[in-house]
Amino acid sequence: MSGIVAYAAFYTLPFLLVVGVVVTVHEFGHFLAAKALGTKIDQFSIGFGKAFAHWTDKSGVEWRLGWLPIGGFVRFAGDENAGSVPDQDDLLALRRDLVSREGEAALGRYYHFKPLWQRAVISAAGPAANFVLSIAVFAGMLMALGEPISAARIGAVFPNTPAQRAGLLANDLIVEADGKPIRSFDTVKQLVILRTGVPISLVVERAGHHVALNVTPARGDVTDAVGRKHRLGTIGVRFESRPQDQRILHFGPVEALRAGTGKTLDVVQTTVFYIGRMITGREGADQISGPLGMAQISGDLAKQSAAGSVNLASFALNSSLTMLMLVANISVGIGFLNLLPIPVLDGGHLLFYAYEAVARRPLAAKVQAAGYRVGLALVLGLMLFATVNDLQRLRVFNFLGGLFS
Repeated sequence: MSGIVAYAAFYTLPFLLVVGVVVTVHEFGHFLAAKALGTKIDQFSIGFGKAFAHWTDKSGVEWRLGWLPIGGFVRFAGDENAGSVPDQDDLLALRRDLVSREGEAALGRYYHFKPLWQRAVISAAGPAANFVLSIAVFAGMLMALGEPISAARIGAVFPNTPAQRAGLLANDLIVEADGKPIRSFDTVKQLVILRTGVPISLVVERAGHHVALNVTPARGDVTDAVGRKHRLGTIGVRFESRPQDQRILHFGPVEALRAGTGKTLDVVQTTVFYIGRMITGREGADQISGPLGMAQISGDLAKQSAAGSVNLASFALNSSLTMLMLVANISVGIGFLNLLPIPVLDGGHLLFYAYEAVARRPLAAKVQAAGYRVGLALVLGLMLFATVNDLQRLRVFNFLGGLFS
């Protein structure tokens, strides 16, 4: 019994908290935009399934707390489902019914009959809320705690590695990579891991002089923050953390907001770069994670926080900061994913609206219906693929195979 409680404490609860916050903020973005544009809303739910608590506010919105706390949804008046995917065959009937009951003017309060630009704003508001959340978390933590910086000082160069072939030496300080200034060895690591076979131009400080070099990462074992190994790009060096190379950058409100925006954009750029390399076959798809992977990461980070805490108060502080960082990074991913031009996602809605804006008429109902079916299949297929990846990382297939061997 104690093992089950510990598992729930370290894996289930952090995962539900992180996903719940990220998805609820996403839906709240849709909600706020819809409210601001005078859209009639039936429900806002935090969690799915049967509600264990619900109430209706003065504007007629039913607020629900579902028993399955893995997200939420906002349901506009006239929706056939929580995804705001219209049944095109019913829209004309809905219009006739609304006009007969409430008059022609009432159509302006219903999402599917709103002007094109308003529908686009409401659709885009969900991903926008995710990006705002990430920026706010990054900026808040930078302003409250600062940013620890450990310069990219090379402590050792391993033999027969890209770094040795490029001419890097111990005690070199990397000050520039691909034309951008380098303040921390973490920046170099993030640059290298997804650039297997891609030359990187470096400028190092050596004995008071700047030396320009080119290094091409090779695939090797890279250990992540929770100790798991991945086959990613590496150059074969060990960074050295010297006291004189360490400092903490402090940020005012404006600087923190700018830096938080930059960190959010960095996550988006890294994601786009990875997808591009994956499509061209230069990177595997093994880094794609689903709910099981997120649960494992959140749980591993929670356990890491517990191991590094001396008492309950420090554990609460460490785990809160860790979960906030995870919320910020996952929120960027959720926002980006929802902007992909796949029907049933917000990006799919925006794609249809773009066609409507150019063609001056909506896409044919049958085409939209087919698009939604294809989009749903793609999303479900991606979730299945991500789940298989997660199971492989957890070695579930190896375990099952061992049972029958």
